[in-house]
Amino acid sequence: MANVKLAAQIADDLGLDLPPVALAFRDAAPKGVAVTDDIVPSACAFWRKAETGVFFASVARHANCPIGAFVMGFELGDTLMAELQSLIGQMTACGYVHRDEPAKIPVNRRKAAGILYGPLAAFPGEPDAVLVWLTPPQAMIWSEATGGAAWTGTPPTNVFGRPACAAIPAALDKGGPSPRRSGFGRAGGPALSLGCMGMRTFTAIPADRMLAVIPGPRLADFAKAIAETTGVNRAMRRFYEDRLAALGAKG
Repeated sequence: MANVKLAAQIADDLGLDLPPVALAFRDAAPKGVAVTDDIVPSACAFWRKAETGVFFASVARHANCPIGAFVMGFELGDTLMAELQSLIGQMTACGYVHRDEPAKIPVNRRKAAGILYGPLAAFPGEPDAVLVWLTPPQAMIWSEATGGAAWTGTPPTNVFGRPACAAIPAALDKGGPSPRRSGFGRAGGPALSLGCMGMRTFTAIPADRMLAVIPGPRLADFAKAIAETTGVNRAMRRFYEDRLAALGAKG
């Protein structure tokens, strides 16, 4: 029931029109959960499928995107590793990534035989990560809730880019900004990504959406931070609307 409540709370506070999606790195599907045999072009394609139901996808189901499989921390066989190296070679040759970048891309440390996906509201157990699609106004609330918009003497937190899936291990393992009111630690934090061309192509997500990732262990605390930040911004909206009306009356 906790997942149901948190999914509803986050969707309501942010005004989402797409449901939060959860994932967990697992070695097998829980009892009663379907194992998908769908052929998809990438790991991110499963994110959209997960909006409608819970399922387990093995490592082999992720093999059509060598970079995604690598970022998810899966063991790559010789064939997939060769494909990965070839793809990285093409990306560096055309200037899409610098030759020094691939070795620095975040990689999931949780070794598993696959990933359990599904809507947060129907997800069995605690997720490792929760994915949310945000419009720019929703991303503004998100950024403020993380503390990433705060001016503290150093520039605010950067937003991630390509590959989009790297936002998952970045949120889980690389640390992140401390939410303004929830006291997050540095062992992982909410991440925001502009995405990548692969994500845009394979998910068919609307062009005005960004990808946001919440570490599962911090889900409840961050949901609280979102609620508090939403309340603050509603108060600021009323202030600005009153000011706009007052200026209009003077004009």
